[in-house]
Amino acid sequence: MDVEFEYGDGALTASLPDDAVVVRPETATHEPPPLEDPVAATRAALASPLGSEPIRGLVSAGSTVTIAFPDRVKGGTQETAHRKTSMRLLLEELDQAGVRREDIRLVCAIGLHRKNRHDEFVDYLGRDVVESVPAANLVNHDAEDPQGMVDLGTSELGDPVAMNKALAESDLTILIGHTAGNPYGGFSGGYKMPSTGLTSWRSIASHHAPRSLYRDDFVPASTGSRFREQLTAIGQRMQEAMPQPFFSIDAVLDSRSRQLGVYAGSIPEVEKASWPLATARTDLQVPGEPAEVLVIGVPRNFHYGAGMGSNPILMMQAIGASVVRAKKALVEKPVVIAAAVCDGWFNDSEFPPYREAYERLQSCQHPADMAAHQEAMATDPEWVYQYRHQFGYHPFHAFSMIYMGGIAREHSSAIYVAGARNPGLARGMGARTTATVEEALAETTAILGHTPRVLAVPRLSQPAFHLTSERA
Repeated sequence: MDVEFEYGDGALTASLPDDAVVVRPETATHEPPPLEDPVAATRAALASPLGSEPIRGLVSAGSTVTIAFPDRVKGGTQETAHRKTSMRLLLEELDQAGVRREDIRLVCAIGLHRKNRHDEFVDYLGRDVVESVPAANLVNHDAEDPQGMVDLGTSELGDPVAMNKALAESDLTILIGHTAGNPYGGFSGGYKMPSTGLTSWRSIASHHAPRSLYRDDFVPASTGSRFREQLTAIGQRMQEAMPQPFFSIDAVLDSRSRQLGVYAGSIPEVEKASWPLATARTDLQVPGEPAEVLVIGVPRNFHYGAGMGSNPILMMQAIGASVVRAKKALVEKPVVIAAAVCDGWFNDSEFPPYREAYERLQSCQHPADMAAHQEAMATDPEWVYQYRHQFGYHPFHAFSMIYMGGIAREHSSAIYVAGARNPGLARGMGARTTATVEEALAETTAILGHTPRVLAVPRLSQPAFHLTSERA
């Protein structure tokens, strides 16, 4: 069969075996239907929160409130998108509780992502929300601001914890999150949101690291991993330093970023209530035996931003994340074939440390060996300045992507990048290169001695599924 794969800024068509299993969101009929009225559902969740009093019982006139929300990487921008809907209703709740707008701070929980621009806030929060608080009260989290962070020592598991000072100083911190399938710890939202979005690079480096990512319990994607336990322990340590526990409002989203369910209250209760529905949406059983080959299409622009299919580090991260998501539908050591342009456009303005990180990787035997370079690069004043003031990703982000890319090496027998315009860059990430997907399949067929069972995920830019073979 001919299948069209995302590739660079466009697409390419590859010929796959006729019995290949092709996963596309529009063919995943198992998804629950979206809410008919997400605004009413959000209002109802706020009126009857889980494990918590309603917001009007937690604050009053004179209270200070921080509302933290995810950045542009997650969620939709439609008029009834979860962020817009929740933010508007939360502001109504706080008005009715007597909280002044000048006492409300809106914090974008970017973690180590690049800071979001004003026009991006308008796009996914709505102009009415952006203009509802003083301009100085709408900010990006800054993991490197010495005046804006508070050191909390370590979590119960021994990981360093430093968090945005606004959380310690506010009478209440409200989190807007998305319970969406995620290769890092199973789902976004819950404790993952503050633990990765509102902390320091050292705190994030404690779990986005080989010692957590290369454990047997990290792959396939799971909420039962040590990684997830670390997120919970960090989030709980943050709460100990806050006047009140987090008040969370999470939505389970479908593949078009529409709400399937909305849950509010304490994080443990929201996780408990939202994960079953999120599992029903995210987990997809595919027919047949576990596949011997995973074929994916990698566009230039998705998830973290422009450059994912061309920047070799981000390209390999996408391959590693795809293996994590599909592992239960694959044999023990599958072959992975990625159609990726890999032309060497690193997008230096948004990912400033990546080119140097790639060069340093060439002196390493294994991606995990990059840990020897981590301290020097993550604290380099120039890279940190670009994160803080020039809308660049934090330097440690490159290391976290390299480590995830290493998962592809750990859990596959071979990785092919098909169609790389600068094949040397792909080989520098540990991949074999071919001109076409068909050539990579032919090599795999020769090695196996038979036509392989193929699983294809042609469009990585769309919300993904966690795949399981029906005969696994």
